[in-house]
Amino acid sequence: MARPYLPSFFGRGDDPFGSLFREVQKTFEDFSQRTPFAQFRSDTLSPNIDVAESKDAIEVTAELPGVDEKDLDVTLANEVLTIRGEKRTERDEEDKDKNWHVVERSFGSFTRAIPLPFDPDATKVEARFDKGVLHIHLPKPAEVAKKQQKIEIKKA
Repeated sequence: MARPYLPSFFGRGDDPFGSLFREVQKTFEDFSQRTPFAQFRSDTLSPNIDVAESKDAIEVTAELPGVDEKDLDVTLANEVLTIRGEKRTERDEEDKDKNWHVVERSFGSFTRAIPLPFDPDATKVEARFDKGVLHIHLPKPAEVAKKQQKIEIKKA
């Protein structure tokens, strides 16, 4: 989405309203980018996801940079896929001597719930974690796949 023209005083660090303006703008951008799947985001640490559907399955891909595989939990219940995890801080108490100038990275627990249009067989769901990206393959049950039919469109 293209950003509107802003007078130069909105970008300067010494302007007390610049920070407020950027926060309000970010809030509206976040709201405008919501999808039906985004309604289940619990906080700002929630992973970004892609959800794709084919005739045989749904594929969910979640970006989880900095998260360790052992800190992830993927569950399936009542047609909802839930991804829970924790991104642990890399700073420790011995860092007290450091004078931090910028701290933008987020740490903490997160949950992301994704409603599904069917109840997958949990024994056939596959999940793999590679280079900070979680890939989940949810095969459609045979009865769901059979219900889908292409409808021919005829010329009038």
